[in-house]
Parts: sequence; structure tokens; C-alpha cells
Amino acid sequence: MVCGSLRPAVRRTYTAVRCGDSLCAALPEAASPAKVAAMIPRSFLFAPGDSARKCEKAAASDADAVILDLEDAVSEANKSAARTLVGEVLAAGSTRSGGAALWVRINPIGTEHASPDLAAAVAPGVAGIVLPKAEGAADLARLDHELTVLEARAGLPVGALPVLAIAAESPAGVMKLGELNRATPRLMGLSWGGEDLAAALGAVTNRAGDGEFDFTYRMARSLCLLAASAAGVAAVETPSMVFRDLEVVEAQALRARREGFSSVMAIHPDQVAAIHRAFTPSEAEVEHARRVTAAFETNPGAGVASLDGRMLDMPHLKQARRVLELAARG
Repeated sequence: MVCGSLRPAVRRTYTAVRCGDSLCAALPEAASPAKVAAMIPRSFLFAPGDSARKCEKAAASDADAVILDLEDAVSEANKSAARTLVGEVLAAGSTRSGGAALWVRINPIGTEHASPDLAAAVAPGVAGIVLPKAEGAADLARLDHELTVLEARAGLPVGALPVLAIAAESPAGVMKLGELNRATPRLMGLSWGGEDLAAALGAVTNRAGDGEFDFTYRMARSLCLLAASAAGVAAVETPSMVFRDLEVVEAQALRARREGFSSVMAIHPDQVAAIHRAFTPSEAEVEHARRVTAAFETNPGAGVASLDGRMLDMPHLKQARRVLELAARG
């Protein structure tokens, strides 16, 4: 088997249009946290774009989405061959039924590889584009322009392809996160990268003695989460570098879900099940969420309700609805 936002006055996001069971395109729709939660894959599994074997393994996994990587996972010497393979993967994906949605991570916009990457990636079967090292609105605007031209050339609906921007991988990217809520309506998610950020800073490590991220990286992560919420798009957690200790993977994914992230990236198929478990609310959570929503339904139009002697208001209702959305998609 071959595998493979907000504008100043307009709030838009994308909802999936499926080819079989694959996410093939997206159409603008009014954004809401519940709809963002329902449309975004729980897991994005990276696969090197120059390895047919690893692409096949990724596609055979239970990941919701696979990112065919033309950037960090591919050496300079293999960039051209990887583009050819990714094109074959997408061609096969456009006719298959079922399986993971196929995304493509291009090289950073403005580099010599970005335009050839996009030319290979914009084809039937692609679910969306992952833009690494995004540094502000200008990068997303340039990507939007190139995508518009390529969509028209490929016979795809103009504006159909969503973009997941990894926007906190450099100091400039972190400092420009606030620009992204007015960059392009294609934007459907933001992520960050602790390893690339550490390299850009010249850091020896990005971890404290207890294994947790140092303050600088926790700050970048939090800013990414806040920027995604401000833009009305999904926040996607960076992958865990641990793939043999699945308890650690699940614990990190659960914390991400509790903090408001909609999805987690993965670097190994073994991580996927742990991520999905973390993004599946427990029976107790679901039952509590149902009771919260029922409390408000018994008093339609009321801004507050009570449950078990505790006062509830709109934030509690929103949280309960999010739990139910997560449960429904799991």
C-alpha cells in the first residue's frame, strides 16, 4: 500500500468535507469552540515524506490525520524525491476510501523549497497544509496567495485548503503570534515547537531537571494557546519526544486537553492510542457535563443555574458542551 480565523470584522473557520473517510477539503463556516473541537483531528502523526515504508505505517495507524513531512524529516539531498513520493501518496489518497486525512508540511515560506513543495502538495487528496516556522501575518498572507493560484490550477475550490501554522518555533514567531488573528481565513489551527525554539535560542536544553519544559518554553506554549483562542482556531499541542513510555504520552496529552488544546501531534504510531484515550472524556466527566447542560435546560434563558449546591454560569455550560463534543467525536 502507498500512503501517504479571525479577520477584523469577520470570524471564519473551516469544517471538513470528506472524500470517503478522508478530510479532503474545507469550507468556511461560523466558528465556535464546539465546532472547532468537532472538526479538528485528535492526532496528527508525522511521516517522513521520503520514506514509503514509514508513510505506509502511518496510514495504517489509527491516527486521525497524517502529516507527510517535506521539512525537518527530509534531508536536503532528498527534497526533490520526497516531493515526488508525496505526490504519489496524495494521488493514491484521492481515490481510496477510509484512512487518515493526509496533510503536507512544506518547508518555511520564503525558502527555495516552499513553492516546489506547494506545487506537489496542492492536489486532490490533500486535506490541508502545515506551515512550519510561521513568523507573523505576512508569511500566512504569502502562503494564502500561492495556495489560491495553485488551487485554481489544480481545479480545486479556491480557498478550500486550510492551514495549520506552527507559529512559535522561533523568537520572531512567538513575538508575532498576536498578528495571526487577522492573517487569513484559511487558518484553522496553531501549534508550537519546543525543539526548534530551543535551537533558535541557542539553548543547551529546553527541559528542567524534572523533565518539564523550562519557563521560556512554557510561556511560548501558553501564548500559542491564547493566540489560537483569540483567532477562533484550534490549538494543537507539540509532539512528545517520548514514544516508548506511553503513560507519559497520555499524561501529557490529557494535560493538553484539560488546558484547552484540541489536538496533539505525534512522531510515532504507538503514541496515537494514548493521545486518543486522553481526548476521550471519562464516563464521570460526560455524566457531569450532561447534568450541567440539563440544569440550564430546565431554566431556559437563565444565565445561571445550580447543581449539587454549586452556582453555575455560562463558562460552566461552555465547558460542559465541549466535554460532550469531545465525547461525541471519540
